[in-house]
Order: sequence, then C-alpha cells, then structure tokens
Amino acid sequence: MRGRRIAALALSGLLSLPVLATQPWPGAAKAPAKGPVAAKKDRTQSLLQFQKDLASVLALRTEADPLLGAALLARPLPDPPEVLTYHALLERASRNADAGPAVTWAQLADCNAKGGECPNADALATLQKQAPDNAAVWLLKLGIDAHTGSDKDTRADLARAAGAKLYDDYLGGSMKALATSVSQLPPPPDTFDALQGAGAAGVQMEIVFGLAAAQPQPVFPATATYCESNKADAGIVADCLKLAKVLEWGSSPLGRSLGLHLRETLSSDTADQQAAKNARLNLVWQMQQFGRLHVQAQGDKATAQKLLSLARSGGTEMSVVLASLNAYGIPAEAPAGWEPARVEGSR
Repeated sequence: MRGRRIAALALSGLLSLPVLATQPWPGAAKAPAKGPVAAKKDRTQSLLQFQKDLASVLALRTEADPLLGAALLARPLPDPPEVLTYHALLERASRNADAGPAVTWAQLADCNAKGGECPNADALATLQKQAPDNAAVWLLKLGIDAHTGSDKDTRADLARAAGAKLYDDYLGGSMKALATSVSQLPPPPDTFDALQGAGAAGVQMEIVFGLAAAQPQPVFPATATYCESNKADAGIVADCLKLAKVLEWGSSPLGRSLGLHLRETLSSDTADQQAAKNARLNLVWQMQQFGRLHVQAQGDKATAQKLLSLARSGGTEMSVVLASLNAYGIPAEAPAGWEPARVEGSR
C-alpha cells in the first residue's frame, strides 16, 4: 500500500505552483463592480489573450527555444488558429537543428488524453533514441508497460532506468523558454492581480511557473509499486536502489522524493534508511520554503523578478529551487525538530 501512496505522500509536502491564482479578482478599473467569479473569469480571459499575443510574436522566430516557449504559451488556448496550435509550433521547433530532447519531451503532451493516447507514442519512441541515458524516459515507458501488464517489459524498463546516467524531465528547459518568452511584450494592466503588488513581474512569474509545472512527468507510483511488490527478488531490489541514487541527484523534486522513498523502504541498512528519511524531510522543507517565496513574489515585485531571473538562467527545477533559497538566505536543511504540517486526511 505504501507504494500506491507515494504520489500523495510526495505531493502533500512538495507544494505545486498553480497556473492561475485562486483568489477572487476585482473588476477592472473604472468598470462596474463585479462578483468574484465574473472578475476571475475576466482576468483569466485577459491572461489567455496575453499568452496568445506572446505566442503570435514568438511564432515568427525560427529557433527551437522560442518556438518551444510559444507552444507552451499556446497550449491552454481555446480554439487557436492552426499556426498557433501546440502541435504546429512543436513540429516547427522539432525540425530545427538546435532542437533537443526538451522539445520532444513537450511533444509527449501532444496527444488525445480522452482517447487514451497519452503520452504521445512517437515522441516516447524518439526520446528513447535521443536520450537513452535519461532515467525519466524509461520511467515513462515503465508506467505504460506496468499498466498494460507486460512484466517482462516493465522489468527491462527498470533495468534501463537504473543504469541511466541522469534523471531529467526537462522542466528546467521549459521554465527557461517561458521565462525568456514572457518578456517579449508587456503584460496589459487587466492581467494584473489588483489584490497583490507584483504587477507585470507577478503576471510573468505566474505564467512561467504555472505553465512549466503542467509539463509531462512519469507515473512515479507505478515505479514505487513495482519495486515494493518485488521485495523478494534481489535483482529487482538492487536495480530499484540503483535507480534511487539516480533519482536523488535528478532534476525533479518529485523524482528525488521517490528515490529517497525507495532507499528508505528497500535498503537493508538501518543507518541508510534513516539518512534517506532525513533527506526527505529536508526536501519537504525546501519545497515549502520555495512555496512561501512564490507566495511572497505574488505581492512583491523584487521577489518576482528574482525568481524569473533564476528561471531564465536555465538549469533544472531542483537547481532553481535551491538557488532561490540561497538567494534569500534560507538554509537547505530543516531546523532541528522541524516537522511539516500534517495534511488533512493523511495518516
């Protein structure tokens, strides 16, 4: 059961960043007062129009990164013109000589979710050739094979992931493309959150971190369940522990959480188990402090600009988080005796 609960356990401590703020928005200046629902709808429409305008400007570029940024901006748009569809923009990006796995990774979401066609099978096949040493690719495939009941393929996926050199879900690349893209046009005043003071920088930050967080990720519970269901198989346990080390130094806080969870539950060494438990506590601390910085940035222009600058510098999601904490003098280790707040309904 613990394997099936890994996502809930991780998400309870690792704060997610919303695409759009959840507080009610007031009516536009000099307009009749509106209820919170209508005002929120108005601002949402203004944000989507701004994203469309940005995507239209970026669509004139030919390099892969601006086109990736345009695609991510255009993805939530309702009924965009053909040239601004997620599919069309990523197709153009993928044909560039400078296109890399980050573009292909984004293409995983170019699929029909309602038709059960996600992730995009062609993109996954391409990633296996483009990035064979990336554990994230094989964990994606593991999730599919575990779902279809192919134990032989699932076992092979685990072995490939365990033998990989790194874990990267390319979210850092998406943040960089978005953070560079949002500065192409100034956000209109009707996209601002009048209840908070970050202004244009707050809008830009909201778009960058929100859209980047919507990028595809492996189904981590599938890996946890497979590893914990095969504790009697020494070979599988060995590969799960090898994978744990790759994940612990990977790009994703959720991936790192899984790696530490595997070490805590599968290691035969008591001291190693405790070290993994301590590291998971520090990870929760790091993400909660980053979440607080994100909230602070919604009302403080300087903080919003700093987070945008760090996202624009590249790296990974995890490196942006740690750099943000360092910039504000927040230690990466939780204070002695610190415990995360309990999530209602958790055990």
